[in-house]
Amino acid sequence: MAALPALVAGLALLTACDTPAPSDPIDAAVANPDRPATDRDRDLNRKPAEVMRFFDVRPGMTVLEMFSGGGYYVEVLARIVGPEGKVYAHNNSAHRRFLADALALRYRDQRLANVIRLDTEAEDIQLAPASLDGVFLVLAYHDVYVRPDQNWPAIDRAAMLHAIFDALKPGATLGVVDHIARPGDDPAEIATALHRIDEGVVIRDIEQAGFVLEDRSGVLRNPADDYQKRVFDPQIRGRTDRFVLRFRKPL
Repeated sequence: MAALPALVAGLALLTACDTPAPSDPIDAAVANPDRPATDRDRDLNRKPAEVMRFFDVRPGMTVLEMFSGGGYYVEVLARIVGPEGKVYAHNNSAHRRFLADALALRYRDQRLANVIRLDTEAEDIQLAPASLDGVFLVLAYHDVYVRPDQNWPAIDRAAMLHAIFDALKPGATLGVVDHIARPGDDPAEIATALHRIDEGVVIRDIEQAGFVLEDRSGVLRNPADDYQKRVFDPQIRGRTDRFVLRFRKPL
């Protein structure tokens, strides 16, 4: 009986310190201790596991994130697809200027070995036809409507979607997440002023490019959002009402 307290203490220590890593590849990717702390701080509002599961991201896939910014989702994608998979991280010249320091930190010392940076304008991506299992635009589709100026280029939406369509395999996924705008507002005006977009505009554009809307998720909805606020407003930043759409390229 004297050994019983030691056994209990040992089991408690095992439970506290040696908890097995999640077996699900998405959960394991999100729980990976090598993810930056700044990324983890965003998880509560971005819900990466739920979003990646809705988009059906799996080990071994080859995927592309358009306008990947500082790489929050690239990091998660890279850890889900694993060493047998590949992630293309796209940024245009404007994003590369804005995010130079963040990009240098994200990709330093080849820390994400299965990520290939794709530095090109949005309509100029050149990947092998039918080579991708998924393409994702996260909080970025509104940018194709932003009015061009000295800091942001004009983007040919139709050419960009055509390039994405050609690069995807038949039956592959195009996933879109963005900040919701009021229906009926001028897309260019709202995208430029507030960085929002009407879900219906996105669906119209992408269906016209040949994709089929397969499903929607409410995982990132927030009915308390004020659609007249800029998404960077401190009162709503990181907590905007967001739509999540999954499209398919027809077989």
